[in-house]
Amino acid sequence: MADNKAKSTKPVNKTPPKSPSDPAKDRAAKRLSYDSNSSHEGAMAGEISALEEAFRKFAIHGDTRATGKEMHGKNWSKLCKDCHVIDGKNVTVTDVDIVFSKIKGKSSRTITFEQFKEALQELSKKRFKDKSDEEAVQEIYKLIEGKAPIISGVTKAISSPTVSRLTDTSKFTGSHKERFDPSGKGKGKAGREDLVDASGYVSGYKHAGTYDHKVQGSK
Repeated sequence: MADNKAKSTKPVNKTPPKSPSDPAKDRAAKRLSYDSNSSHEGAMAGEISALEEAFRKFAIHGDTRATGKEMHGKNWSKLCKDCHVIDGKNVTVTDVDIVFSKIKGKSSRTITFEQFKEALQELSKKRFKDKSDEEAVQEIYKLIEGKAPIISGVTKAISSPTVSRLTDTSKFTGSHKERFDPSGKGKGKAGREDLVDASGYVSGYKHAGTYDHKVQGSK
């Protein structure tokens, strides 16, 4: 009976055992791979042109969720205005809006960098009419390269007779007048409350503090 039973056999592993690796060589290989990837990434970053850099800066302006890969119509108009693509003569705000609508997709609200260059090519023909197509494109690129959005300064207050009258302390009357000295400086607590005068002089006496001066002068 034992002879009739089939004996189970295990497959023979013919793969030769791996030789123990050298830790120093493994570290060197990993470092070489990391340096290669870093160099590749650095090369890719260095390939970004000044035009694309400007595109990204304007694309993310005013939008914290923007990635810089696409640009809205509002930022497109700002770029054309800040970089003087719009000159009010050959290229107007209307021209910029028309080109944007023409270049972008029908269901899209943004343009990519490639579409951005197409839009500039369209505007360059109007902006630089006296130059060839290639020269016009280069000229309009120069207007944009290296530029960034112009951030408006703090709005200045507009002076008016009404505001001047309300802020001129010399024209105050009653209790409001008592809060400021002749130079217009606030008196603080003394101008808001009636403080007790403990000097010994009658309230309103104009020659307080002159007694010692008079006595010394008479000697």
